Amino acid sequence: MGKGRFTVPAGVTDWVIAVGVAALLLGTGLSGPHPAGARELLGSTLLAAGGLALAARRRAPLVVLAVTGLCAVGHQAAGFEVLAVSYLVAVHGAVRAGHRTAALTASSVLLAVLHLAALALRDGSAREVVAQARNTLELAWLIAAFAAGEAVRQAERRADEAERTREETARRRADEERLRIARELHDSLTHQISVVKVQSEVAVHVARRRGEQVPEALLAIQEAGREASRELRATLEALRDDDTTPPHGLDHIPDLVKRFRTTGPATTLTVEGHPYAVPAAVGRTAYRIVQESLTNVTRHAAATTVSVLIAYRPDVLAIRVDDDGKAVPHPAPTPGLGLLGMRERVTALGGRLRTGPRGTGGFTVRAELPTNGAS
Repeated sequence: MGKGRFTVPAGVTDWVIAVGVAALLLGTGLSGPHPAGARELLGSTLLAAGGLALAARRRAPLVVLAVTGLCAVGHQAAGFEVLAVSYLVAVHGAVRAGHRTAALTASSVLLAVLHLAALALRDGSAREVVAQARNTLELAWLIAAFAAGEAVRQAERRADEAERTREETARRRADEERLRIARELHDSLTHQISVVKVQSEVAVHVARRRGEQVPEALLAIQEAGREASRELRATLEALRDDDTTPPHGLDHIPDLVKRFRTTGPATTLTVEGHPYAVPAAVGRTAYRIVQESLTNVTRHAAATTVSVLIAYRPDVLAIRVDDDGKAVPHPAPTPGLGLLGMRERVTALGGRLRTGPRGTGGFTVRAELPTNGAS
């Protein structure tokens, strides 16, 4: 079992920092010159509140920025000569979260308010110089906090970009490996399977032409060759299918029917209704239904005519494929292929699929695919 590195939850870290800053502010404020009585209680409360507010700096950075700024003005006005450490930490958190403009604006306002408070609450040029020096020091600390927060934000952004780059590289390598496997399968298996398939079909044809009984083993080889060729094509198609290759949809059905017509029975394509744009998944499923139906006609039906109907209806795309062949029982479907593959695709879209022999002879495939109001 691998060993994982122990990490402290972010919430615990935030509370530790908040309590530490609050303790630092209280200790510094109470150990130096500070007022007595009600002003001491008010200033101490504001020092503690400014520190403890930092516990929420990840969840609400702007709120914490405002609260710590008000606490800083309050304890300064109460007479506590303490650097606003809690506000500096809040500036760092706000900049890290991407709120640079808000942090800069709030900091400018805070410095102006502290400067005015220093002029209003202190008498004499010496004290004013001291107040100005303190404000200058606070400005330097604010700049440092701002820069630190921006540096952390940029580092996190670069880390996110590096992670995305790694994911894209891994995905590209996986695609390249998938295509390499597809090429190797095509080069190594397609030819051999085609040879077995063709030779078995020739042997069956010759035997039947001579009036001889075709051995069951030869028929099994012929069927196995056809099935292997079919499964290999499906596997290669799945391996080669990626996001960069436009998927087949409704626009490709006319070409599909045209190609089938040149090598198979007479096939017609009829489009009813006013064509409208349908979701990509619906278009892909419609193409696959027509493709698989025509393939089944070639395998099983011995048909002379085939009709394909695409009907655009309100909220539904209807597909119907009829042939006049022999509606022979189909073998048990293999998952992902044939009728079962059609049904899985249609069901996934919330549609309906009906297949079976026609009353006038032949076989029919009818599907209704919801278009979710596309128009």
